[in-house]
Amino acid sequence: MTDLSAYPITRKWPAQHPERLQLYSLPTPNGVKVSIMLEETGLAYEPHLVSFERNEQLSPEFLSLNPNNKIPAILDPNGPDGEPLALFESGAILLYLADKSGQLIAQDAAGRYETIQWLMWQMGGVGPMFGQVGFFHKFAGKDYEDKRPRERYVEEAKRLLGVLDRRLDGRRWIMGDAYSIADIATFPWVRNLIGFYEAGELVQIERFTHVSRALDAFLSRPAVIRGLAIPQRD
Repeated sequence: MTDLSAYPITRKWPAQHPERLQLYSLPTPNGVKVSIMLEETGLAYEPHLVSFERNEQLSPEFLSLNPNNKIPAILDPNGPDGEPLALFESGAILLYLADKSGQLIAQDAAGRYETIQWLMWQMGGVGPMFGQVGFFHKFAGKDYEDKRPRERYVEEAKRLLGVLDRRLDGRRWIMGDAYSIADIATFPWVRNLIGFYEAGELVQIERFTHVSRALDAFLSRPAVIRGLAIPQRD
């Protein structure tokens, strides 16, 4: 049997199936990227809920795997050369799982780098900017008298949606006919922006018809439906 006892995180979240990839996460836009990817690829894994309500992301056990105290993180007992591998950062995990499974990323060098380009676009732009819209529209920031910060992030969210809409014009997915990690990274954030953050009207989502069409297609995928609910909340 695979022995993961050298990893402190397994003391707080014991592995019932240590031979499987261990996922430490929460069903947030960043978290579900990895659960969706795992569901799409069929890789065997065991999910563990990291509760923000209990500040488990700040526990010594979680920090031993991810010093940045953010979800998701993984521990793969069957990493490169057969040795365990721990990874954090959702974009890095998506790339790793694409390479491990041989799925959801172009195999030719040019297509691979173009996919990575759009993955980095999501990581550097869509996630941070949409998250700021959520803060200033739904959470504490909505009470700020100065509305300029909110408007700045709303306008940037619109700009990013425009970039994505133009990219999807004439394409089924971000990379064309091929569904990829670029889509898995991006569409959970679009869903969150207009759903949980309730900012669809604010960003005028109806203007971005190609984004809406691709989002609907994304949300209809069985693996996406499953992945959006993993790990199950308490």
